[in-house]
Amino acid sequence: MRLAELQGRSVAVWGTGREGRAAVTAIAQHHPARLLAVDDSANFLSIPWEGELAELAPLAGGDHAQAALLAADVVVRSPGVPQTHPWMAELRARGVTVTGGSALWMAEHAARTVGVTGSKGKSTTASLISHLLAAAGRPNVFGGNIGVPLLDLPPAELYVLELSSYQCADLADSPRTAVVTSLFPEHLDAHGGEREYYRDKLNILAHSPELIVVNGADERLMAEVAGLTDANGFGPIPAGADDSRFRVEADGAVWCSDDPLFPRSYFKPRGVHNGRNLCVALAVLDGMGVDTHDPDLAAAVETYEGLPHRLAEIEDPSGLTFVDDTLSTSPYSAMHAIDAYQGRPLTVLVGGTDRGLDYAPLREHLRGLELTVIGIPDSGPRIVAELAGLPAVRTEVADDLPAAVLLARKVTPEGGVVLLSPAAPSYGRYRNFEHRSEVFAQAIRDSAV
Repeated sequence: MRLAELQGRSVAVWGTGREGRAAVTAIAQHHPARLLAVDDSANFLSIPWEGELAELAPLAGGDHAQAALLAADVVVRSPGVPQTHPWMAELRARGVTVTGGSALWMAEHAARTVGVTGSKGKSTTASLISHLLAAAGRPNVFGGNIGVPLLDLPPAELYVLELSSYQCADLADSPRTAVVTSLFPEHLDAHGGEREYYRDKLNILAHSPELIVVNGADERLMAEVAGLTDANGFGPIPAGADDSRFRVEADGAVWCSDDPLFPRSYFKPRGVHNGRNLCVALAVLDGMGVDTHDPDLAAAVETYEGLPHRLAEIEDPSGLTFVDDTLSTSPYSAMHAIDAYQGRPLTVLVGGTDRGLDYAPLREHLRGLELTVIGIPDSGPRIVAELAGLPAVRTEVADDLPAAVLLARKVTPEGGVVLLSPAAPSYGRYRNFEHRSEVFAQAIRDSAV
């Protein structure tokens, strides 16, 4: 569905955050017969919905919220509204079209878009692709799940987007180049289960992209995309596996087929998983006709600094290395972070909103490793309990994140690493992941000698 198709129709925008505000502003320009904003949260009365927004779309909340949605021809769902919301089934049963702002935008811009998703690595890979394309003379606009709603993006000849599973779920058009970095169970409460999450995540590939690139080292992902083809009949291009065209070899170099391109050390982000993200990005550029052997591209790889809150190291006068990986919201992402610091004394801080995730994979990953794990509320004690009995894993529990930082200073040997990789979301105790990161950084400063 395109924005122009909303002309003369009754439209309800479900959600009043950044995505909802962007949708109201964009849809109003196409003259719907009626446009409402809907907020079904308990605190809808505290939403500052006034001025031009209120004129364009009056706010329906409380007892009026569901009725406003059911009376609409089209509901534009914000990403924060889960697929499992009890009203979703009724809307679809009544024949109400449910879409999202990202889907409306993609219908207009898919042919000029590189879309990147994945359970882990999508932010780094998308920003790296954008950085390298610009260095190769392909200026682009970078956006998506990083905080700028698609409907607020400026006009451009090329877009590189990080797309969440919530955004992918509503797409009826695939980006011209579709990229998947990894696949493991995540956000199951919002999607309804593991199969539903995979379906929604991989919907980015379902509408004839012209190029598909995936992480070839991710066995689960490779199994899920087996048999899929792009618009030209070709299967997904695997990158980062030992037998991929783009790969990191044991000699410490990044290779393209039989040619070494540059040392892996050129790429600052740590970890095997980030080496694979680099290979995925290079495969995308290669598929778009960029010469990956160009020395200027290698120089651009060297200048890439990485993103905040993703294995971001914080200097400390004690000699300990503190690492902010607060965007780790699953056991799998924490496992990648732990691997990035193998060979050094390691203390890991885990815990956050408890969504009932299975931490058995984390236990198996830590079997045979020597490290300390400190659990913080709410899920930290449950994670620590899951690790009980591992002979080389010392476990502790702290009352909060500042207490965990103080304890980590006491138990981490000189020259060691204190890694905040929570394996759980931030909401509940914190406003968002940025707030959790701020608390971590302040605790480091407050506890420094």
